[in-house]
Amino acid sequence: MKKILLLSDTHSFIDDQILKFVKQVDEVWHAGDIGDLQVTDRIKSLKPLRAVYGNIDDKNARAEFPLDNKFIVDDVLVWITHIGGYPNKYNQRVREELKNNTPQLFICGHSHILKVQYDKKLNLLHLNPGAAGKHGFHKVRTMLRFEIDNGNVKNMEIIELANRS
Repeated sequence: MKKILLLSDTHSFIDDQILKFVKQVDEVWHAGDIGDLQVTDRIKSLKPLRAVYGNIDDKNARAEFPLDNKFIVDDVLVWITHIGGYPNKYNQRVREELKNNTPQLFICGHSHILKVQYDKKLNLLHLNPGAAGKHGFHKVRTMLRFEIDNGNVKNMEIIELANRS
């Protein structure tokens, strides 16, 4: 079993509130728009990190992290990308690949809107953790925490950090 913290859209912001949750899990996944790499450096100093770059990320983030991160954790095929869309409205870049090589867990960031949605057509769980940073239109900073155990995603929790100020 692995405990996962999923965040996105930090836009160069990390604080003790985020780091408190980082310390409670086995791995941290970042779905892009990291901003300053000090964010991921701080996370990596505490826990293993899997991440992708987002549309605001510079050449340094793009050199360190991929556009798409596909991997298997405890028998669950995972695909993380920054701009992926939602069930029935997937981004054109990922649409065919999702149909042909469907992961069990498809994770995106970008919208700053927290969403946990099951796609019945493709038989996958779609996650967007919202935005953990302070930049954007979202009102509340959010992340997701969950467990992966024997091929199952379970104990999904929404973490509301604070109002964006």
